[in-house]
Amino acid sequence: MKLFVRACIIVHFLAAPAWATIFGTVRGKVTDAQEHPIAAARVILTARTSEWRQAAETDSAGNFAFQGVPIGAYTLRAEARGVAAREKIVNVASGAVLHSDLALPIGSTSEEVSVRASAVTVDPRSSTSQNTVSRIEVQRTPGADRSNSLSMITAFVPSASIVHDQLHIRGGHQVDWLIDGVPVPNTNIASNVGPQFDPRDVDYLEVQRGGYSAEYGERSYGIFNVVPRSGFERGNEAHVLLNYGSFRSTDDQANFGSHTDRFAYYASLNANRTDHGLETPIEETVHDRASGGGAFTSFIFLPNSSDQLRLVAAARSDRYDIPNDQDMEAAGVRDRQRESDVFLNASWLRTLSSSSFFTVAPFFHSNSANFDGGENDPIVTRDHRRSRYIGAALTWSATGYGNDVHAGAYGFAQRDTLQFSVRGEGASLSQRLTPTGNVASFFVEDRYDVTSRLTLRGGLRFTRFDGALNESATTPRVGASLRVGSNVVLRASYSDIYQPPPLSTVAGPLLQFVLAQGFDFLPLHGERDHQAEIGAAIPVAGWNLDIAAFRTNARNFFDHDALGNSNIFLPLTIQRVFIRGAEITAQSPLLAQRARLHLAYSHQKIEGEGGVTGGMTDFSPPEEGRFFLDHDQRDTLALGGSYELPRASWVSGSVGYGSGFLQGDGPQHLPSHTTFDLAAGTNIGSWTLKLTVINVNNKRYLLDESNTFGGTHTNDPRMVIGQVEYRFHY
Repeated sequence: MKLFVRACIIVHFLAAPAWATIFGTVRGKVTDAQEHPIAAARVILTARTSEWRQAAETDSAGNFAFQGVPIGAYTLRAEARGVAAREKIVNVASGAVLHSDLALPIGSTSEEVSVRASAVTVDPRSSTSQNTVSRIEVQRTPGADRSNSLSMITAFVPSASIVHDQLHIRGGHQVDWLIDGVPVPNTNIASNVGPQFDPRDVDYLEVQRGGYSAEYGERSYGIFNVVPRSGFERGNEAHVLLNYGSFRSTDDQANFGSHTDRFAYYASLNANRTDHGLETPIEETVHDRASGGGAFTSFIFLPNSSDQLRLVAAARSDRYDIPNDQDMEAAGVRDRQRESDVFLNASWLRTLSSSSFFTVAPFFHSNSANFDGGENDPIVTRDHRRSRYIGAALTWSATGYGNDVHAGAYGFAQRDTLQFSVRGEGASLSQRLTPTGNVASFFVEDRYDVTSRLTLRGGLRFTRFDGALNESATTPRVGASLRVGSNVVLRASYSDIYQPPPLSTVAGPLLQFVLAQGFDFLPLHGERDHQAEIGAAIPVAGWNLDIAAFRTNARNFFDHDALGNSNIFLPLTIQRVFIRGAEITAQSPLLAQRARLHLAYSHQKIEGEGGVTGGMTDFSPPEEGRFFLDHDQRDTLALGGSYELPRASWVSGSVGYGSGFLQGDGPQHLPSHTTFDLAAGTNIGSWTLKLTVINVNNKRYLLDESNTFGGTHTNDPRMVIGQVEYRFHY
């Protein structure tokens, strides 16, 4: 009840108009061959992967505008009496305001001129580094559609890698997840290893890596904006997917959906199990079973041309055996972890005029991770945590006179329940804590077109955190983009980012136990980052090439460490961290009408300096000079592609390369490694058959020597997975 009251207070203070983060705007002008405006022309915007569409008529000046357009690829078509119709492809990113004019040539109304060249995948007016992964790419990339996989990220996003079962990107752990543009907050650091979303429920995934708008604030290393399947892509259609593979693995799903002109729904159920779940400390798989299941649903209602109502809900539960090495297995160690995740997000988008709209987006999220040590452990530990969040995101957007103005707020109240106990070898303690906190943020930003080629962006974000300690931060965000020639876009940005701390703390009997071991627990302060970046988007012969160079200087960098030689780990902060990197992404057009290629490469260095400033510490003096962090890897490469075969068949492959993570405490690094994955599929009427082979060459190597979940970690062995999919109408 107290959590609900605190949330109501936050929502009351945040009650301002809003701008939703999966939506963009498409506007432009329809003219004839002599560049005279055409009034009352019909303009239609249609999604290329579903039946979602909007229609509008041009005004007396030939102008049109579509507000509240979700992330994705669209066909923009204009038609009018006495002239030929014309259409072109546009790609919409979150927050983008795309200007796309259409000139209709003289001809009969039965004639049509199509412009089929793909649009640049990054908004030319944006100074943000970002890329988008589509549903088809997830389906075709080997292993990316597994419910416990993050390959839809690691195969397409520079520097993204999985180390000790955790996603790392641009040198950090802290990322933001949004579903349908609504945040799914999680302030805990590396406490969960289970998936939050089933990749098969994703329509588009937009990934932002730097140069963030002032709207985003609480996580600086990556923002993952999930646009789920909506039901607009099918009509009274259901799919059943059955998988079986190595290590007795199954990964099954049933989904269904449909739509009318104003309403769409989609829902899915999934279940999975395997004898090889988490990364193992040795090459042999010992005590490593995992199982899980979940449900997902999405609803969209369009009551009129001015309103959009969206609701997304999901629930998931996972169980993991913590893998053993041979000595632990001989000792009968049987550690386990159980996890659950539930969220409910809603959004209401209201179009105020052709140049402004707002949204209101309340949300609820509950997340738990329960670790239970086995009875044969020398010290039996029990660490249970549940976090609950309730809040809202509210913003407003208006466009006019060369300005795109955004303002709004975001906030949530959080309540954790922590239960911890230790017994054995003379130690016996138990405690229960219920820390609470809240975050409230306000932002304002303007993007101004100085000329038709130069756009400047400037904004401020104020964040207030109240918990075990109270902190505030005002962070500026500035950026610029310059179009050179016809399509090349240069960009630069600078961002200050404040990341509120987790509520994790140590008190009571546990604190006394920690003190007795020669440790102490210092209060956790928020991380404060300074991030600068330059980049360029370069379309060449249908290819989309993007390059970026960035640096991040962090103070109170969030990390984590184990409590002794156990699977219990606590957050900590490092005094200073310096991250330097350069990235390249490339995406091909359709080559020879059959093939597509993509590449993501990163070169970076992650160094720390100073001692532990928060969390568990033994007050050892810091190392002199700088040191490498455990997830430092110089070079990361992901290369993939697919090829269309006759008879509705295809084959795809991917190559993953890493130069090696830190070896022990460094400065040496582990050897480099390369793996290959393959997949092939075919459609036969209502059936689809697919075969996937992960780590084709069965390359085994030491991935890292972190002390999280079993100490060292090796990569996954070869896995062969067969899938059968059946589609039917109801």
